[in-house]
Amino acid sequence: MSQDSQPAFRRILLKLSGEALMGQQSYGVDPDVLAQVAEEVSELSRMGVEVGIVIGGGNIFRGAGLAQGGMDRVTGDHMGMLATVINALALQDAIERAGRFSRVMSAIRINQVCEDYIRRRAVRHLEKGRIVVFAAGTGNPFFTTDSAASLRAIEINADIMIKATKVDGVYDADPMTTKDARRYERLTFDDALEQRLGVMDTTALVMCRDNGLPIRVMNMFAKGDLQRLVMGEAVGTLVEGARNE
Repeated sequence: MSQDSQPAFRRILLKLSGEALMGQQSYGVDPDVLAQVAEEVSELSRMGVEVGIVIGGGNIFRGAGLAQGGMDRVTGDHMGMLATVINALALQDAIERAGRFSRVMSAIRINQVCEDYIRRRAVRHLEKGRIVVFAAGTGNPFFTTDSAASLRAIEINADIMIKATKVDGVYDADPMTTKDARRYERLTFDDALEQRLGVMDTTALVMCRDNGLPIRVMNMFAKGDLQRLVMGEAVGTLVEGARNE
């Protein structure tokens, strides 16, 4: 990269699943994966990009899953929110070990371990170059961390939301099981909704569509792809409004 190169985006929101932190493990957090993610986002921060992150908790606990087994859904979702706080604290620690300042902001009050989410304070942290990790989803049951990511991205006026997955974009079939699955270079929000392609949940997609927030779906574990994406390269799949909008 030349010294004259400038990032294509001033402020991003990165959506990470909790499962991504497991690596090859069946549960919990893989320290090597955590360190890799922290180094990737820290490098973006060094480039002057303002980075917000929403992380799930599926590597520890999935409220919807236990609700199917009979647990009260609200209780299960609250437990899932706490799992995201655990992941957020682990990521904050890894980011700070990588040499950048970070703040965890929670949608539920848990003041002894992290800050409450306050939009203006979050924006101020970003402006000061701190990497902000948003925990506890929206703070409400029945909403996924996809919806939380869309909400936070819109609230902080992010230029783009990046959904980091284990595959390099959106396919018309599961590329892990379908040999000739086709990857989309670009989709409209309506395409993704109508074809039920599993980009994000419906609420999250509609929020992004209605607020003109583009989404890039990419493989977090393809080394260097996150930086290439932020520099403006066509990495993964772009989900945006119709061309005539």
